Amino acid sequence: MKYRDVAALVTGGVVRDLEGVLETGLSVWASGTTAPPSVAGMTFVNWQEPVSCGGVAIFPDDLIVADRDGAVVIPAAMIDDVLQSAREQERLEGWIIKEVRNGAILPGLYPPNAENRARYEADSRD
Repeated sequence: MKYRDVAALVTGGVVRDLEGVLETGLSVWASGTTAPPSVAGMTFVNWQEPVSCGGVAIFPDDLIVADRDGAVVIPAAMIDDVLQSAREQERLEGWIIKEVRNGAILPGLYPPNAENRARYEADSRD
């Protein structure tokens, strides 16, 4: 569910009123929860401006990808390259999982050594 085109909340800090935040249906990534003595000290600044989150600079139009393990930021100028690399990485990891399920040992498979890389590439052509 989205509210005002917001799909999730990612913060390097803490959130207040976690129950209320979770009731929105938004996904939330935060370092914890708190109940500050007063919300009067909390101020909305602006939309579409650079921010820092967890020591990382976030700019408008950057892509944030998050799952249960955490969140990463992809700079807008790198999105196409990262998506291409991510597709290939997913194919490789799918192949590795298949190999492990068939009894292969993980050392030399992940990351793939030259022999296993050649096997993966040969299997990918088939």
